[in-house]
Amino acid sequence: MTRRCPLCGQRRIFRRWFNMLERCPRCNLRFERVEGHSAGALGINTAVSLIALFVVGVVGFIATYPELPLLPLVASNIAVAVLFPIFFYPFSKTLWTAIDLRMRPPEVDEVRPGYGEWIAG
Repeated sequence: MTRRCPLCGQRRIFRRWFNMLERCPRCNLRFERVEGHSAGALGINTAVSLIALFVVGVVGFIATYPELPLLPLVASNIAVAVLFPIFFYPFSKTLWTAIDLRMRPPEVDEVRPGYGEWIAG
């Protein structure tokens, strides 16, 4: 969740907000480990964005009840629906890679020696 390598904690794994390096400079972990890997990150981003949208909608409804000003409520929901997925994108990428590492620990030849042994246990 901190935009770091989920294996070794290396900080600089993004060139820009949407552009992740192919491999970690420190442990050499390939971030897209299998074809279709980014679908998991997309799923996490979608789920968390929907939760954020729901929370904003419910809080807005409760905070303004009984008047319910429609335009501010709709505008705030549209803003969350558009901006939150953009903001959360790099976090979803690293979070999904961390989940993938727990489900499928790295093989010996996937990372530099000394990295990844602790995950299998």
